[in-house]
Amino acid sequence: MNRIGATPQATPDTDQQSRLRKIASRFEGVFVEQLFKAMRETVPSGGALDGGGGEDLFTSMLDQQVADSAPARWHRGLSSAIVKAFGPRVASSPEAR
Repeated sequence: MNRIGATPQATPDTDQQSRLRKIASRFEGVFVEQLFKAMRETVPSGGALDGGGGEDLFTSMLDQQVADSAPARWHRGLSSAIVKAFGPRVASSPEAR
């Protein structure tokens, strides 16, 4: 019997699904960060406005921050495709039982 306000016990299946979503989200962040890094490498550097090492550090940190926050705003991103593809496999795995 479930008491009012009591949280139901998590089943191994939901734990595995939640873990899959978390890992997919992290992977999506890393993917986006690498995408930004590759895009920045196409921009010519040098000249009068070159910021040197400080600018490189700042842009790297900025790319990481944006890569961490941007995928959370996407409704159908890479992580949802990963969960859709691997969700049934996780649910039927022996560890989920």
